Amino acid sequence: MPQPPVRAYVGLGANLGDSAATLRQVLAQLQATPGIRTVTASPFYRSAPVDAAGPDFVNAVAAVDTVLAPLDLLDVLQALENQHGRQRPYRNAPRTLDLDLLLYGDTRLDHERLILPHPRLHLRAFVLLPLRDLAPGIPVLGKPVDAWIDAIHDQPIERIAG
Repeated sequence: MPQPPVRAYVGLGANLGDSAATLRQVLAQLQATPGIRTVTASPFYRSAPVDAAGPDFVNAVAAVDTVLAPLDLLDVLQALENQHGRQRPYRNAPRTLDLDLLLYGDTRLDHERLILPHPRLHLRAFVLLPLRDLAPGIPVLGKPVDAWIDAIHDQPIERIAG
């Protein structure tokens, strides 16, 4: 019997090249990936880099219904980053594409390659605002998403029209 899909949330960001076009392309690539049934994207946001220099980011969150296991989904995300020219010359360097597995159902995982829920998702406006757009009542680390958003009001972020 086929296993039911799990709802996972993926953070998307880019601040090199045509970031919005890259995110649109990646969303289409995710939708075409075997083992991923549906992809629903939040609106795009523009935000300043956190703990780094460089151009503003374009960010979004995607809700992904998948039968892939968490590490298999991570492999897909990292392959897409590589395909789009992701370089890692130093921590928080500007990037053509950054994909983070934020949540995978109710799974809690502490693996050398992946921690779920993502350990910093509750600290970042560029994750919380698009996540709330997709799942307004979603709990994040035991609190409603809005409770975390109240604490990050000092992070500049704007929704991009269209």
